[in-house]
Amino acid sequence: MKNEIVKGFQDFLGKDAEKREEIRKILVKTFESYGFEPAETPVIEYEEFVKGENANDEAVSDIFKLQDKGKRNLALRYEVTFPLKRIMNNQKLPYRRYQIGPVFRDEPVGSNRFRQFTACDCDVVGATIKDDAEILSVIKTILDKLKIKFIIYINNRKLLNEILDEQGIKKKAEVIRQIDKFDKLSEKEVLQNLKKFGAESVLKIIRKNEKYFEKYKSYGEIKELKKYCRIYGIKIKFSPSLARGLSYYNGTIFEVKTREMKETILGGGSFMFNGVQATGFGTGLERLSALAKINFEKEKYLVISLNKDKEAIELAEKLREKGKSVIIYYGKPSRALDYANSKKIEKVIFVGEKEIKEKKFKIKDMKSGKEKYLKV
Repeated sequence: MKNEIVKGFQDFLGKDAEKREEIRKILVKTFESYGFEPAETPVIEYEEFVKGENANDEAVSDIFKLQDKGKRNLALRYEVTFPLKRIMNNQKLPYRRYQIGPVFRDEPVGSNRFRQFTACDCDVVGATIKDDAEILSVIKTILDKLKIKFIIYINNRKLLNEILDEQGIKKKAEVIRQIDKFDKLSEKEVLQNLKKFGAESVLKIIRKNEKYFEKYKSYGEIKELKKYCRIYGIKIKFSPSLARGLSYYNGTIFEVKTREMKETILGGGSFMFNGVQATGFGTGLERLSALAKINFEKEKYLVISLNKDKEAIELAEKLREKGKSVIIYYGKPSRALDYANSKKIEKVIFVGEKEIKEKKFKIKDMKSGKEKYLKV
């Protein structure tokens, strides 16, 4: 029987798992401070529903497909945005929800790119540009708390479509997908791909400075977004080559990058589901964890029972009531200390006959080696 992990999947243990859990808590606390409510949706959906109207999108083409015993065509979810089409029904608008959970993509594995990752999404259904700005504020708050340096790049799908219409481009969705590869391929390769659709002129336009784009009507939405971002104290950078691959975007689009990682930290934008305008973003817990510079260490105690199990349990329970993380160890003190070192447990308390009689317990600090007494 094979025991190794499947390529593109990961185990998270010890400090890695603790760091991820701390980031998750920061995300939830931030989402809820902005009035978002949690949601959970199935990992498995009907294949047809997963694909939706976006069957040609790269992410959709990489879905994991499966069948149940009833021969139904199913798929693992590749993101947690599309279930909004179902759960938004009969919700009072604006519906503000966040979701954190695993998603799956049957795609080539690379640096910071996995076949399973934990998606962290936040969306407003029934949204305006003011909500676009607030979503960017949520992002800024999270990344500031995680001490990640970042740059927010923004664009607008309406502006891209207006430029493509001006240039007489027919296959706009295909051209936008090629523009989206601007940060993945060389300029020469992008130009060759655009030539296939007679859209090479677009490359010259998206290379121009921001002032040039003020002549387009859709640029007005970017100006409005900038106005509200100033109120929130958010710095954003206009990037005319930003396209975002998913075809359902219909307004503001954005990506957040850092110099510490070549991949995008997170991305999102405006979209329409069931005739209702929405906006939101998604990120992966794995990328946040790789970049976050947070202190997630917790004070841990190891209570060592020296044949005084009842008293050791009672002491451990009292410490837990005070919010401490406590493990009880039944066994030889030397092995207990080895265990404490291996698990990086800072405080060790001995519970023996002498300690019980004197009603004070010796606490050993495993880092400094110093000892003090705890009175009970």
